[in-house]
Amino acid sequence: MKFKFTWLVLGGALLMASCSPLKKANNKFDRAQYDVAIDMYQRLTDNPKYKAEAMFRIAESYRMSNRIQQAVPYYEEAMKAGMENDSIDFYYAFALKSLGKYDESRKILETFLAEPGDDRNKKFLALANREIENLNLIDEISESKDYYELKNLSDLNTAGPEYGPFVKGDRFYFTGSRDDEAVFKTTGTGYTDVYVTKFVDNQVDASNIKSVGDFINTMGIHEANLAIAPNGKTMIFARSNVPKKNGRKEVDLYITRYRNNEWSKPELMNISSRDFWDSTPAFSRDGRSLYFASNRPGGFGGTDIWVAHLGTNGRWGNAKNMGSTINTSGNELFPFVSDANKLYYASDGLPGLGGLDIFEATRRRGKIIVTNMGAPVNSNADDFGFFLYSPNEGFLTSNRAEGKGDDDIYSFVNNDPDIKVIHYFLEGKTITMKDSTEQILADVRLRLLDEEDNVLEIVNTDKEGQFSFRIDAETNYILIGEKPNYFTSRVLYSTIGKSVNPATLTEYETDIVFDTLLILDPIEIGKGIVLENIYYDLDKWDIRIDAAEELDKLVEILRDNPEIKIELGSHTDSRATDDYNMTLSQKRAESAVNYIVTQGIDASRITAKGYGETRLLNDCTNDVPCTEEQHQENRRTEFKVLEYDRNKVDEKNKEESLEDRIFNDGGR
Repeated sequence: MKFKFTWLVLGGALLMASCSPLKKANNKFDRAQYDVAIDMYQRLTDNPKYKAEAMFRIAESYRMSNRIQQAVPYYEEAMKAGMENDSIDFYYAFALKSLGKYDESRKILETFLAEPGDDRNKKFLALANREIENLNLIDEISESKDYYELKNLSDLNTAGPEYGPFVKGDRFYFTGSRDDEAVFKTTGTGYTDVYVTKFVDNQVDASNIKSVGDFINTMGIHEANLAIAPNGKTMIFARSNVPKKNGRKEVDLYITRYRNNEWSKPELMNISSRDFWDSTPAFSRDGRSLYFASNRPGGFGGTDIWVAHLGTNGRWGNAKNMGSTINTSGNELFPFVSDANKLYYASDGLPGLGGLDIFEATRRRGKIIVTNMGAPVNSNADDFGFFLYSPNEGFLTSNRAEGKGDDDIYSFVNNDPDIKVIHYFLEGKTITMKDSTEQILADVRLRLLDEEDNVLEIVNTDKEGQFSFRIDAETNYILIGEKPNYFTSRVLYSTIGKSVNPATLTEYETDIVFDTLLILDPIEIGKGIVLENIYYDLDKWDIRIDAAEELDKLVEILRDNPEIKIELGSHTDSRATDDYNMTLSQKRAESAVNYIVTQGIDASRITAKGYGETRLLNDCTNDVPCTEEQHQENRRTEFKVLEYDRNKVDEKNKEESLEDRIFNDGGR
């Protein structure tokens, strides 16, 4: 798994060497040429003057080139030789854990935490406490029951690395190090490329493996972790080790599209950053979201899982960190989204059996629940690259001891007799009303939000006004529709209490479709729109609690439609004098406007106007006997649009396109 995250920990506990015999070795180490550095440090281990640091640097070189199990004896020798720093205890304990030596690992951490001193490194103290908590859950994880059976793809795997399995149609793709004769100085092995072979009847043809082609694979450069969009027309992969002048390497995401019966020249993705590590891409099942791992700023430590959405302009929007429930101070990478809308990924920061473990994340009642998949999916080694090609069959990658030497690809089957896959969809159409008649409204921009206003997906309705979103069970959503010359409309939709009990199903897979309707009203300058239930106490203009609840709806309209300016008008019935009613209505209108301004609406966008009894809706004028219901009809509050700035609509759409929050058109 050398390409996974070799460059993720290039800082850490580097020691400044002042001794000339160490200078060249340290230079190679600082340039991430760990395999070269190991040989140079080995020559210094017999010298008592250099032994402690040389042993420590060898251990660190193995750790940072993803060979942490080989680091154990060198950490031990460095500590015996007198090496002392807060990182060595933690990483030594972590390395012991990767060997399944849980008790020894815990003992090292407990001793480390018990040491006195006010100048202790807070980072490693926090990491040590976290790791002890994780170790305390080992028994619970190990004893969890599952139905998975794993099989090493021995005909495909070699002594080198094979990882990143991906199936598209009748093709099986993976990453390996087979044909590149150049030596990668970080690990001492060859560079990785992407390979393909046939996949027929759920069987991988190991006899006909080929490179995917020169349009991706390049001599002396790593390519890895291929992803293809569901429509088969977009491919995304990671490319690294393009030398920089300072000797550091970069890992970036590249995209290529299938046009005119061939793949285009790969281009650096707009969401990738040359300054940071971006890799392990994975598409959502509709191809409009891209998940990937990155160590860019804004994360929680190491690499985190990020997500980007494909905007309506065809560009991937700004990436968003998936939060602290998914990510930790450790490393999270290799995401995969199943047809059941579950996120699978690898982490060494969550409670696990050692190294990277595979986790399953599901959303329920607005909360994300993350579960370790337990053994045999996980082991004390690195387990990652989970991929399902059917609800109960797939592949994963592991460098566990019983493999063929490095990272190996394993097939698996889940024999759980009760497994059921349920797909939930929210479908419907957008309409407008004309003369009390429904009319289809096409090309409405729809945004699906969660309870915290995070954008989950953006689509445009078709010519029939129809739309469809993939959603989760037991979750609340907000659906917002936008179209020029119409008021932005939003509806709340919840699947809480609407889940289907899998035990009642007979089919292996089931689609559950929920229907909704979104109505958008046209913006008409000067047309009054009545706000229901805006009541005031007799002869008063204070905003009551029930009136505030209704005015909040107008606040929402103004927030959703920043391009409009309105007049808020207050009307009275004909009782009392004309002058009194005019004054009272003006004060009530001003009171309502003041309340709206306190909710964050710019005062320049809303005007207060009292109409008194000048615009009665019926014949209840002065001295005309009327019922209370007739008087109530006249006592109303309404608003009308005074200005509609189309330029602001265009500016808003442009801004949202540039920042279109999260997902693309590419591939895993």
